[in-house]
Amino acid sequence: MAATKVIGRAPTVRGILRRALGKAWSRYGLAVGVGLTAAVGCGTEGGTGVAADYALSLTPAALTVVQGMTGTANVRITRTNFTGAVTLSLGNAPAGVTGSFDPAAPTGTTSVLTLTVGATVTPGIQNLTVDGTASAGNRSTPLALTLNLAGGGGNVATIAAGYGDGCALNVSGQAFCWGNNLAGNLGNGTTTNRLVPTPVAGGLTFASLSAGYFRTCGVTTSGAAYCWGSVVGGELGDGTTNMPEFVPTPVAGGLTFTAVSAGAYHTCGVTTNGGAYCWGSNAFGQFGDGTTTDRPVPAPVAGGLTFASVSAGWWHTCGVTTSGAAYCWGDNSFLGDGTNTGRLVPTPVAGSLTFTTLSAGPGETCGVTTSGAAYCWGYNAFGQLGDGTTISRLIPTPVTGGLTFAVVSAGVEVETGHACGVTRGGAAYCWGANNGGLGDGTTPDRSVPTPVAFP
Repeated sequence: MAATKVIGRAPTVRGILRRALGKAWSRYGLAVGVGLTAAVGCGTEGGTGVAADYALSLTPAALTVVQGMTGTANVRITRTNFTGAVTLSLGNAPAGVTGSFDPAAPTGTTSVLTLTVGATVTPGIQNLTVDGTASAGNRSTPLALTLNLAGGGGNVATIAAGYGDGCALNVSGQAFCWGNNLAGNLGNGTTTNRLVPTPVAGGLTFASLSAGYFRTCGVTTSGAAYCWGSVVGGELGDGTTNMPEFVPTPVAGGLTFTAVSAGAYHTCGVTTNGGAYCWGSNAFGQFGDGTTTDRPVPAPVAGGLTFASVSAGWWHTCGVTTSGAAYCWGDNSFLGDGTNTGRLVPTPVAGSLTFTTLSAGPGETCGVTTSGAAYCWGYNAFGQLGDGTTISRLIPTPVTGGLTFAVVSAGVEVETGHACGVTRGGAAYCWGANNGGLGDGTTPDRSVPTPVAFP
């Protein structure tokens, strides 16, 4: 077959116009493609002939910060054929709120916004704007900033530090918890973590609370003991050993308590006649009964002492008698007697201090004297002794800051550690390792008392 020569397609109106425009623009050194694209008005980057643009977003877009503290958010910059610097600024900030960006003029994809809130800034929701300026034009994204009172504004009655979480009672006896909620230990019926205080379910009116290892316990105003969260060795005290509870569940035995304390795998409490009882795991003699026998329901502590309060730690327990003398027993990760010797029965703490309360952690213990001074001793790698250092102590050492406390509570972390306290004025403070358990809306560790943020 003979080859057929293709002459071409018939010219179109669009083609004629394109050739005509091309001839005209070529006289002035302009390319047709670039000219048409640039007419969009977004600007170009590096002479590529492609529109350049960017957008801003915030993570999180809503931030909670306590008065006098700082908070951070990531400003993400999504780019379309744009690699130049974006200059960031903070708009609509109330007086006393300042912001800085790192990097200040990012050429990458993100920048960290750090907000500093003055101690006198009025609490509430502040709607701020983060602005970005570049050759592609101005962009902005909103930030909802919630400012909370420092230390709860005098409305806190007591506080308890647990394993990456904390709980507190207000003056009306309502319970709030925050932080890690892996086993339902915040008592709100869920396993969702909370960075700020959240109400405990059930509508109970509590007189005291204690946060332990993925578990929380409390005593109501009628003297009934309740626990919720994880259970491995009977530490909920309801006779079970493997059924977690996400809401408050009553302790078995019909005893009337003045207070209970949730440790790692055991719980202890004091009855109205001063008797001390423990339940759960007793592998290191933390029941103080001279044995290492486990109990899934309350069992009495030996020694004949009359206690005002007891506190269960990781593998040890401490208590204060009605005369203010401090005793500890169990595995000696630091019992405060100047040694590392384990004790199966109650043993006096060194220093001859007169305490009102004690709180035992995994390797540290904290207490408040009759004058309101806070003391801690034991492991201190994360500043959980609150003395401004990370030096461990074998005997009681004062917490820095000059605050007068009503109560303190040591957490139960093994890998980390923190403590919390309530002043006699009703303000809440925490210190030590901070994975959300300090309740200030941030995550940096603190080696000195730092105020908790309450709504």
